[in-house]
Amino acid sequence: MKFEFAVGPDFNLLTAFAESFKVPVFKHSLNIPASMGKGFIKFIEVETGCKLALHHYTLKQTFHLRRLPSAAPGDLVSIVFNSNEVPTDSGTDRENALQFLKANGSAIQVSSSSLGTETLFAKNAEVYFAVIGIKASLLASMLNIERQHSLLQKIFNNSGSFFFHENMSADAKNILKQLSTMNEQDELSRLYYKIKVQELLYGLFRKLLARGRSQHSIINKSDVEKLYTIRTAVLADLSMPPKLKDLAKMAGMSETKMKQLFKQVFGDTIYNYYQRARMEEAAFLLRQAGYSVSETGYHLGFANLSHFSRLFENHFGLTPKKYATTG
Repeated sequence: MKFEFAVGPDFNLLTAFAESFKVPVFKHSLNIPASMGKGFIKFIEVETGCKLALHHYTLKQTFHLRRLPSAAPGDLVSIVFNSNEVPTDSGTDRENALQFLKANGSAIQVSSSSLGTETLFAKNAEVYFAVIGIKASLLASMLNIERQHSLLQKIFNNSGSFFFHENMSADAKNILKQLSTMNEQDELSRLYYKIKVQELLYGLFRKLLARGRSQHSIINKSDVEKLYTIRTAVLADLSMPPKLKDLAKMAGMSETKMKQLFKQVFGDTIYNYYQRARMEEAAFLLRQAGYSVSETGYHLGFANLSHFSRLFENHFGLTPKKYATTG
């Protein structure tokens, strides 16, 4: 199942989705028909210059959502919050679920309207997905940051294409769930949406500002696709450290350009990104997939379980064993 769209000044995602799949719209929401799955999509004007598209559904087929690059220049910033929760119970192949999450798991993408975005939702995955479309001028006013920051200037000035990727925090995931359970009959619902959108933006830009002040190069769609190919290759087997020479050759990039753009988009070096992903997968294996500490360590390429435990504790503040039994 596939849905493609391009954003323009008068674009309404809800209407476009309804027309494509022959689904009725009620006010600013629609329900997913039983033939497709269950759930809903809402489209909310949070305030002038800021709109929120909110998706919460579980679908019977894999769903490919593709936003095409905008044909006309504009100052719209697209911020995508995507939280996929793939079931890993006894009836699900947990290895396949893990591989899907590596390539399509929870993430935040910030991009100019000149760059398209693509998201893949697994069948039977419970999806919490939100897109904030906000004018750069409103975002600058909302953040109200006086100091110069190269990343923010790139976004605010709309000076060439930009694309940034951040991992989804637990707080952001919780906010998406809270938005999905909002009672539409509440007279203060618009205020609630506005507060939650501000919370999402606050958490996101705290992380983006922590990246530092390095210069940012203009990036195009081909670069983004190559970087995601590199990221997928890095995450495909976390038991093996990445080899930069092989990654650059695979993507058709020089090592210098690859390293610079990867850090620009993902906020860290390739090796540090690999190590962080390694620890995050360890956490998933321990708490959600039911692996033992030794199974987790060996699965991720650690011959020395003491070394694995030390790294894990440095990252999460708990030993693997304690982490697996809490929360």
